[in-house]
Amino acid sequence: MTLFQAVVLGLVQGASEFLPISSSAHLYLVPWLLRWPSHSLAFDVALHLGTLVAVIAAFWRDLVGLAVRGLRDGLSTQEGRLGWAIVAGTVPAAVAGLLLEDIVETVLRSPLVMVFTLAVLGIVLWWADRMAPKGKGLDQVSFGDVLLVGAAQAIALVPGVSRSGITMTAGLLLGLNRETAARISFLLSFPTILGAGVLKVADLDPAQMDLAFWAGVGTAGLVGYLVIRFFLDYLRRGSYAVFALYRVALAGVVLAVYLLGGR
Repeated sequence: MTLFQAVVLGLVQGASEFLPISSSAHLYLVPWLLRWPSHSLAFDVALHLGTLVAVIAAFWRDLVGLAVRGLRDGLSTQEGRLGWAIVAGTVPAAVAGLLLEDIVETVLRSPLVMVFTLAVLGIVLWWADRMAPKGKGLDQVSFGDVLLVGAAQAIALVPGVSRSGITMTAGLLLGLNRETAARISFLLSFPTILGAGVLKVADLDPAQMDLAFWAGVGTAGLVGYLVIRFFLDYLRRGSYAVFALYRVALAGVVLAVYLLGGR
């Protein structure tokens, strides 16, 4: 992988991991459209490290507070319940990932699968954003709310669904306001990305940690942090509609390229 390719894919990962548009689809489709070779396991680790850095940089106070209060207060306080709910909400996705990894990496890694998931989940996101009640703030979120939002991450194993997209959609359907749905999604991403990264680090050869590797880490981390800050600010006055429209439009472009180009 060239340094240029590493920076481009780091940028793609940093933006698409935290916006509801599917990082897995973009990381497959960008090389597919540009005819680049598939990136290695080592670079996949680099991208996970970058987005993990972004979450920690953006939410380290929240993460430390939730961990301390969860251990100290258990389920007796709102922050304690939220902390433990984030842990519990990660379990379904972790189990599904271990059981279905081979199917996801082979059978479901197809442009046509991504056309379907990008379009359908884009429409569902648009509907949830438009129709679902959105009254709950962070202080009103229940243990069950976070558990259900976390469980929705299991569906994101299918390329094109989007982990952030499905969790934000689930949050909206449960009555969370737009910003709270995004914040819960980002907090849930910490143990999910950490777990995925730890599993892959075991297979990483230190010799593969070259300049392109660290360029991917740095670009994904910086762009991811900036996207998180932008997105939370945007949701105080904007909606998810533009991202739903983008998903449907991207699905149309991919389908056209597939049919016309034969790829």
